[in-house]
Amino acid sequence: MRVRKSLIVSGGVTLGLVALGILIPMSSQAAPAAGSVQADVPWTGTWGTSPQSSSTTVVGNTTLRQIVHTSISGTAARVQLSNVFGSAPVTISDVHIAQRTSGSSINAATDQKVTFGGSASVTIAAGVKVASDSIAFPVKALSDVAISFYLPQPTGTVTEHQLAQQTNYYTPGGGDLAANATLANPQTYSSYTFLADLDVQNTAATGAVVALGASITDGIDSAADANRRWTNDLAVRLNAAGANVGVINQGISGNALLHDGAGPSAANRFSRDVLAQPNVKWVVFADDPINDINNANPPTGAQLIAGVQPMITAAHQAGIKFLCATLTPFKPDNGWTQAGENSRAAYNAFVRSSGSGCDGILDFDTATHDPANIEQFLPAYNNTDHLHPNTDGLQAMADSVNLSLFGAATTNPGSGSTLGVISLKAHANSNYVTAENAGDAALIANRTAIGPWESFDEVDAGNGAVALRAHANNKFVTAGTSPLIANSSTVGTGQTFTLIHNSDGSVSLKATANGDYVTAENTGADPLIANRTAIGPWEGFDLVND
Repeated sequence: MRVRKSLIVSGGVTLGLVALGILIPMSSQAAPAAGSVQADVPWTGTWGTSPQSSSTTVVGNTTLRQIVHTSISGTAARVQLSNVFGSAPVTISDVHIAQRTSGSSINAATDQKVTFGGSASVTIAAGVKVASDSIAFPVKALSDVAISFYLPQPTGTVTEHQLAQQTNYYTPGGGDLAANATLANPQTYSSYTFLADLDVQNTAATGAVVALGASITDGIDSAADANRRWTNDLAVRLNAAGANVGVINQGISGNALLHDGAGPSAANRFSRDVLAQPNVKWVVFADDPINDINNANPPTGAQLIAGVQPMITAAHQAGIKFLCATLTPFKPDNGWTQAGENSRAAYNAFVRSSGSGCDGILDFDTATHDPANIEQFLPAYNNTDHLHPNTDGLQAMADSVNLSLFGAATTNPGSGSTLGVISLKAHANSNYVTAENAGDAALIANRTAIGPWESFDEVDAGNGAVALRAHANNKFVTAGTSPLIANSSTVGTGQTFTLIHNSDGSVSLKATANGDYVTAENTGADPLIANRTAIGPWEGFDLVND
């Protein structure tokens, strides 16, 4: 798969991709966490990105603010920084973590300092990755977190992830602005620099799944700043199903299974990018082999199979389930050949076979190919290069995943089936939400007991979303600019919600119609309305299964 170059400009130099021939060993320099919030609760990754070598250097006296999108919630956090491909030690100071509001702005009330062995500054040797101390910072699921830090001195070549599909911010030579609520006139770039992982403590977490892949996993043709990689879409589905599973994206555009190039090969980085992740229980091996076969001299299917088998063995030895994804079509991309197609078919047949050693199958091929021409994408999923799926194709991949592989209850996506009968108890006033006046009036939290008006069917709306059908009148709840009301006989955009599972056990509802959270307005005295951009006490509800 073709690699897109980094857009960051540092020290006046436009940066590009540098090929890597060998894997640099990684050691640990992190001091034991001080003041751990829950010492007996394991860390689980809520976000991650795979480090790469680069030709980037950063001028001194510079602040970086980088935005990450979480998968699961947690009551505490830690940050991992990487200099594994650096050419020299790097000193990173005044690290901060906060909820991002928009652009380079943060919610200053959430801002917390991050320390390393009790110090506000850490010097990371070349070839090393470090983890911060535990931070009493509540992390929300499916939310944007800003991680800011100061580089007091010029760096050597940095460790970065080159395709972020996320706008990040820096202020070259502008001083230490890590604690600022907003960065004034920052420059922007689209990679991750020194930042590798955000981990959380969550007593309900059952583990993390690592997606090991190439540009399709990296999200090369997903919309920038939209968090619509297939891994993000999977995280939404898992969250809606009530599964506390972290999703860690370790895709590298251009990466391959059998040879180094755009980063170490999948085989050479498996130990670092998969086995070393905290609380990893599953790995999905995705699209790397496409970069082996998408050329004039492709390896055979047998060579691909021989390349993946040691990773399956290593995962099993570590107690990790290895989930195999079939390879998506790429005809008529310029690199397509019949020999490569034969290798893809042989590899996919291996993945689907009972003797593969795979612990589960993600059939991305079937989810995306044209039934009338299985060597090509369905036209609706092709981004025009015939190699990468578009946003709808990435969603189709995520929708094809059987959530029971991760221990989650599953239904046919978009089937309209009822997931259960629920009631909602507002944290704003401890009252139950009712479809007032037999559903003719707006929803409001003003009941002390559950009756028919306080009961709702939770309906699978597809794409990880749910709809709420009121027992009061058998109609679906609608959100928008007006208060919520049960007034629709059908499910459309206005009737769907993402169910967010918060770290305290409560849930929040994010309306698809406007992307805002539902609030029990005025401490519950006013009707429910979707008009909040962040989750606070009024946006939390206990979900009661009737």
